[in-house]
Amino acid sequence: MSLVERVYVALGSNEGDRAAYLNKAREAVGKIPLTKVVATSSVEETEPVGGPPQGRYLNQMLLAETALDPSRFLKALQKIENDQGRVRGERWGPRTLDLDIVRFGTRRLRETDLIIPHPQLANRPFWQREIEEIERALNPKD
Repeated sequence: MSLVERVYVALGSNEGDRAAYLNKAREAVGKIPLTKVVATSSVEETEPVGGPPQGRYLNQMLLAETALDPSRFLKALQKIENDQGRVRGERWGPRTLDLDIVRFGTRRLRETDLIIPHPQLANRPFWQREIEEIERALNPKD
């Protein structure tokens, strides 16, 4: 792979077999062309953020390396969501699987369908914890 960038991807599910959806998502991200999964955080259960009343989420952060550009990577993530029964209904509504690009290398993008870093990163302490967990595991202190 050339010009590889590190991408943090948030995984979330609050419908059906939540753990199975996260497992399938991790496997599928690892099969995206020119992409490999480097590390994953622990899975944690959280309250939903915004939207209608709904069940709790299982969340996990994944760190991948990819040679794809952000737009192609997003399309691959959306295909994984769709393959797992994701229905795009009400904003912040319940879902079988949600895959969000949180960071993409050091890029800053503002497009209609993609903002990097993710605009909700500062408002989601569980994402911050999960990123810190991965970074600590990859860069242990002596």
